Amino acid sequence: MRSTSHNAQLLAVFPWLSVVTSEEWVKAQPTVRKYEANSRIFQREEAASYGMFLLSGTARISRIAEDGDEAVISLLTPGEVCGLFVLSGLSSRDYPGTITAESEVEALFVAKDSFLGWLHTYAEVRSAVFGGLLDGLLRISEQYGQRSESLDARLTKALLRMSSERKLLLNVTHHELAVEIGSSREVVSRALRRYRQQGWIETGRGWIRMMRRDELEAQLGD
Repeated sequence: MRSTSHNAQLLAVFPWLSVVTSEEWVKAQPTVRKYEANSRIFQREEAASYGMFLLSGTARISRIAEDGDEAVISLLTPGEVCGLFVLSGLSSRDYPGTITAESEVEALFVAKDSFLGWLHTYAEVRSAVFGGLLDGLLRISEQYGQRSESLDARLTKALLRMSSERKLLLNVTHHELAVEIGSSREVVSRALRRYRQQGWIETGRGWIRMMRRDELEAQLGD
């Protein structure tokens, strides 16, 4: 962990933080932490005291069900703010999710009260944060619009869309596919296992090879 200031790297990712005064910045006690892939980086305990900004890498925002299944809500990329954190903070409710590193990441942490204060004080901060929330809600609405289709149909369309007759190897994780089609990693993994047993695909850690695109296309024609 290290302290941070208004440096060029930070402002390149979050330019709207430039409006925060030096005094308020120091009061927020900003620190940067590094995490390895698959590390848990933010959950209810951290959200009670801190706000988090992703500086580099990619992370997934999930909810863990009572049976232990992980439902991926969305991916978080540098420059974005987690909508669950903002809305839970403004409503004084517990943070309902968890954030896990998909790759090596750097994350900026600031005092939660300071961040919520910036939202009230600075129009630039409100515009950036709530504009991002609107974009996220629009993406979610598109996902729900797709859910009238069966999971197999959504998964098959995603695989066909990502591939072609000349591009058969896909560098994609089960989590990324789950986010793409609005499902959970466990459900997607089970479906991919069935596809593999049918001989339609081959899979490995972080990749999927299309073996029978024609068979997948035929499933959509049924």
